[in-house]
Amino acid sequence: MWAALGWGAVAAGSVVIGALLALLRKWHHPTVGFVLAFGAGALISSVAYELVEDGIRTSGPVPLGIGLALGALAFYLADRKVERMTSGGSGGVPLALGALLDGIPEQLVLGIGLASGGGVSLALLGSVFVSNLPEGLGSSAEMLESGRSRRSVIGLWSLVAAVCTLATLAGYALAEVLPEEVATGVNGFAAGALLVMLTDSMIPEAEQKAPGRAGLATVLGFALAMALSLLQ
Repeated sequence: MWAALGWGAVAAGSVVIGALLALLRKWHHPTVGFVLAFGAGALISSVAYELVEDGIRTSGPVPLGIGLALGALAFYLADRKVERMTSGGSGGVPLALGALLDGIPEQLVLGIGLASGGGVSLALLGSVFVSNLPEGLGSSAEMLESGRSRRSVIGLWSLVAAVCTLATLAGYALAEVLPEEVATGVNGFAAGALLVMLTDSMIPEAEQKAPGRAGLATVLGFALAMALSLLQ
């Protein structure tokens, strides 16, 4: 349990680090976009090697496929709801809510993996950490530009990190009582939510901020995460 809490805090804490970096200096969009694309590539690799491949090997394609569909639909509907709620100009709040939406399933999977006795997945942990960092950085910069106080920015991201950390603990606890097929479905749910988020939000934003370099950064992130997966 303590391992789940600790690793969950490490993964989720990068959003707070990103917020702190935004307070220290002003970051150029190409830099943020490059890191964002790198994190997107790492997440694509984690979806393929840590979530989908592991799910098929464990329980087969049916529970995984159901989880994929449910995760994609849940993220799509939740994201549309967030867009409607924050359409009046909210200075980075949609990014923070988006980080919460994709962070919860990621961290649930981290907790389930730890409960299975296989230890923490370095590839998934690294992917989550790297992808969260630019989200915290970019969102915090927008919030500060819109006039939000430093205290409110750090408070918001600390809350996001705390909820995501608790999701890791929840995943660990659920893995003790859930059938293997349901755990595979959770893997699929996380994969579906992440793929929608990557396609609709993370990759387009990376290309917008770092045009011409986002593709290269995505491949580099994918390669690093794939290497970590294969080394484990």
